[in-house]
Amino acid sequence: MNRRIHSITRELSRFFRKEDGSTIVEMAFVMPIFLLIFLGLIDFGRLAFHYVAAEKTAQVAARMAAVLPAACGGVPITNSRGGYTDITGPRFGTNCDFASGVCVEPAATICTGANPPNAAAQDTVDGIWNMLQFAVPNDPTATFDESNITFAYEFDPQMNFLGGPYVPMVTVTIEELPFRFVSPLGALAALAIGGATPQTDDLTNATTGFKIFSDFSATLPGEDLASGTSG
Repeated sequence: MNRRIHSITRELSRFFRKEDGSTIVEMAFVMPIFLLIFLGLIDFGRLAFHYVAAEKTAQVAARMAAVLPAACGGVPITNSRGGYTDITGPRFGTNCDFASGVCVEPAATICTGANPPNAAAQDTVDGIWNMLQFAVPNDPTATFDESNITFAYEFDPQMNFLGGPYVPMVTVTIEELPFRFVSPLGALAALAIGGATPQTDDLTNATTGFKIFSDFSATLPGEDLASGTSG
C-alpha cells in the first residue's frame, strides 16, 4: 500500500512539473489582447485615412464646382445696378464694394445635388459625384448619394464689379459621410479582460454599424461658372 501511495505521489509530482501545453495556455491569454491591438490599429488607421481623403475630396469638389456651371438654380449671371447713385452713375466696372448699393447683392443660393434644375447643373453634379463616390468610404448598404452634397453660392462685393460676371464664393459640403468599423473591438476587449464592462459596451456601441463623419466643406471663389463646361 505504501509503495502504491508513493508511486501515485511520484506521478502527481511529475505531472505538476510538466510544462507540455503551457504555450497554448499562454496564447489563450495573449491572443485576445494581440487581436484587439492589431485590429484596432487597422480600423482606426482606416478611419484616419478616410478622414483625410474626405477632406481632400471636398477641396477637389469645390474646385470643380468653381469652374463648372452652377449646380443650383437662380444663381445670377451678371451683377446688376443697385440703389446707389452718384454723379457718375456709377459707371459699369465700378467695384461692388465701392459703396453700399453699387450692385444688387443677391442672397446666398443653396441646394443639394438631389434635383439639379437643368442639364448643365446635372452635368456638374454628375461630374462631382462620379469623382466623390470613389474617393470616400462608401458602402452599398449605406444611405449616401447626391443629396448628401450641398452647394452654396454666396455674394462677395470685393470679388465683383458692376455689369461684370457674377463671381460668388462657392462652397461644397459633404454631409453625413458613413464609415463602418469591420472589427469586433468591443467583444475582443471584453475577452481580453475576462468579461464585459460598461467600457467594453461603450466600445461595442461606438464601433458597431455605420458611423457618421463630421461634415466636410471647402470654399473657393467661382471663376467662370456658367461658361465652364469641362473644368
